[in-house]
Amino acid sequence: MRDLNVEVFADGADIEQMKSAYNNKEVDGFTTNPSLMAKAGIKDYKQFAEDAVKAIPDASISFEVFADDIETMRKEAEILMNYGKNVFVKIPVVNTQGESLISLIKELSAENVQLNVTAVYTIEQVKEIVDAVKEGVPTYVSVFAGRIADTGVDPMPLMKEAVEVCYSKEGVKLLWASCRELYNVIQADEIGCDIITCPGDVVKKLPNIGRDINELSVDTVKGFAKDIKTSGLAIL
Repeated sequence: MRDLNVEVFADGADIEQMKSAYNNKEVDGFTTNPSLMAKAGIKDYKQFAEDAVKAIPDASISFEVFADDIETMRKEAEILMNYGKNVFVKIPVVNTQGESLISLIKELSAENVQLNVTAVYTIEQVKEIVDAVKEGVPTYVSVFAGRIADTGVDPMPLMKEAVEVCYSKEGVKLLWASCRELYNVIQADEIGCDIITCPGDVVKKLPNIGRDINELSVDTVKGFAKDIKTSGLAIL
């Protein structure tokens, strides 16, 4: 596998998968969100956070607030940040009403809270976040490049510009969110993106990076042959 400068984070909320990825040094950190927690069947957020930090004490983990108003978000952030020094508190750049949360982001960063600002889609949002956070306080700016691509728009121009904006302030890292395929890891690495979050199926493909594609025809046909055998199907 080729050497990567971009850090690879696993995106998910299955505690056993997280432990396995951490123990096997498959990734550099972890991110979670409400949708992934619901999918994983998490019933007790606080217990999940406690268990995750206990199992993964020295790799970055992002936990997201659940509230939609600033006051409650602030209270949730105070709870989440205290689970460990490796915890980043995820705050969306806007709430469900489309109201900017930059004031809360600025306030928490000023208090040295490590933030992962999420649901970012525009360069204007990136600039607002970078302007708002405190110099030297670790901060992730999570731009949803995959979801931008899902609209038929090439996210690369935005991501390249976002790299430059994030590099302008110490402590800020650009995170490529909503990874769709392994090639996104290469793209993120080549433009100088700091972090990319990958779902489990992409993490499993990481060892394929740098593999000789000339081998793939034979491997593909072997796969067909295996499936033919197990299917019991026949032409003659």
